[in-house]
Amino acid sequence: MLKRQKTIVSIVVVLVLLLSVVVVGPVIYGLIMGPGVKTEGLNTSSAEPATVEVNGDWEVVRGDQNNLTSVGYTFAEILPVEHRITSGSTQAVEGTVNISNDTLNAGEITVDMRELSSDNERRDINVRMSIFHTDDYPTSTFTITEPVDLSTVPDDGTPGQVELVGDLEIHGATNEVSGTFDVLRDEDKVVIAGNLPVNRIDFGLESPEFVAAKIAEEGELNIRISLGKEQ
Repeated sequence: MLKRQKTIVSIVVVLVLLLSVVVVGPVIYGLIMGPGVKTEGLNTSSAEPATVEVNGDWEVVRGDQNNLTSVGYTFAEILPVEHRITSGSTQAVEGTVNISNDTLNAGEITVDMRELSSDNERRDINVRMSIFHTDDYPTSTFTITEPVDLSTVPDDGTPGQVELVGDLEIHGATNEVSGTFDVLRDEDKVVIAGNLPVNRIDFGLESPEFVAAKIAEEGELNIRISLGKEQ
């Protein structure tokens, strides 16, 4: 009888522990894993009219405080009891763009994936090492493949919109992507900002078997690029 009681008690303890992992685990995960750091869209609050000709060769610059160059990701983390939106970003971006006859004819942007960060170092290490495998694929690139008419973009410090089409290379895989982007001519800079919808499976990005969360297949790349005339 005593042995049977001990067995029942043991089973109950195991069930309680399992219940704690299922219920309490995601709560703890949510507390230690914040929403991350997202690359926001265009900020026009202090924009001024253009002071330079739009045609010419441009390069990625840091940008001012309102429109810092930044590229990142936003995906949903799928927990047993909720979906949490998570973002990461980096300012380690470089590239060049050529504009002639008010047309963006060529451009390539390169992002250092090893510099991606959010608000949690443990998440960042998992993202870099277990998803993007940055030791093998340290950079990603976006290359313009179709000309873009910029003639309708205002030069008075207000934004316009354009459709960008190009090849996106991530994790050694390349896919054609397109999206609508805001374009702002602000004094001596051109700022391009927008989001590109992506499916991580298209780029061979597998979701690691985290204890508390998996990553949704559909997400987006958040892009804000400040350009200055090449000297």
